[in-house]
Amino acid sequence: MSSTFGRFFRVTTFGESHGGGLGAVVDGCPPRLALDPAEIQAALDRRRPGQSDLATPRQEADRVEVLSGVQDGVTLGTPIGLVIRNQDQRPGDYREMAGTPRPSHADYTYQVKYGVRATSGGGRASARETAVRVAAGAIAEQLLRERWGASIIAWVDQVGDAGPAAVDTLTVTRQAVDRMPVRCPDPEAADRFTAAITAARDDHDSVGGVVACAVHGLPAGLGEPVFDKAEALLAHAMMSLPATKGFEIGSGFAGARQRGSQHNDAFVGRDDGTLGTATNRSGGVQGGITNGESVVFRVAFKPPATIGKEQATVDFDGAPVTLAARGRHDPCVVPRAVPIVEAMAALVFADLALAQAGR
Repeated sequence: MSSTFGRFFRVTTFGESHGGGLGAVVDGCPPRLALDPAEIQAALDRRRPGQSDLATPRQEADRVEVLSGVQDGVTLGTPIGLVIRNQDQRPGDYREMAGTPRPSHADYTYQVKYGVRATSGGGRASARETAVRVAAGAIAEQLLRERWGASIIAWVDQVGDAGPAAVDTLTVTRQAVDRMPVRCPDPEAADRFTAAITAARDDHDSVGGVVACAVHGLPAGLGEPVFDKAEALLAHAMMSLPATKGFEIGSGFAGARQRGSQHNDAFVGRDDGTLGTATNRSGGVQGGITNGESVVFRVAFKPPATIGKEQATVDFDGAPVTLAARGRHDPCVVPRAVPIVEAMAALVFADLALAQAGR
């Protein structure tokens, strides 16, 4: 099913951007997990619209309702139902554009595929859908922390031509990331990123960027070769997000410019008797299996397709149209994408950790 992700820790999402609300069913979460709804809400607060001048002005509280699967703060092992009601939907903002496929949106492809589509706000293709992914990911993150001691931290690493940021992947904290609205813990880079987003917004345009993420504390041995390698599932998860156009892990594309003698991660002994690596160009994964080092990856997001500038295009009948955006949009998605990337990483590794535990 195209709206379900995972095998052991499974998440199914539903809902449209301007419908009554969004929801998710989390199936496979183990029983007796102490689950704090405040942590789920805190994750949603980091993603919600209207939180700064750098984001869409749409006002949504994104209050999550836990409908099932939890009793007295403990998971029951049964499906966990999550619902977020839409409060500031404005389908009328899109009425004039219903007959025109917006440039670089999913209007045309959804229409071709299904013969019908949600004509307001992109429907399922809207980034609004990711709200319930964040809620489900917050559950996965609590599971990873309690059972395996893992932590996940993402940050804005680049905006447009500005970047990458100077960030120590081993010591960066979520508090440092959230200190600035642009969600970059490097103050100098944060100023440049903020300026780039503000300039695009003031020009009625948009700009892309890159989110980096580090996952610490994962045990070695997670990953299911050959088709469900850890980095393959991470790439699947990240590229399923709206506006993503690239994924790299460890040295990524830069590694293609090196020789093996420069790139190889030599093994070293640890004090606890296990092995580690002197460097981490592999990004914490070798042969599709985690090696115990931090998993480090980057995700590229394109500029949001909804912009205020007039664009020459055609309607569904092929007649020329000049289109300018109606409605509300982010001038850059990466500040709000940070908790979404963290959530999808949590879903991937919760699934792989349960698979390994079952083995």
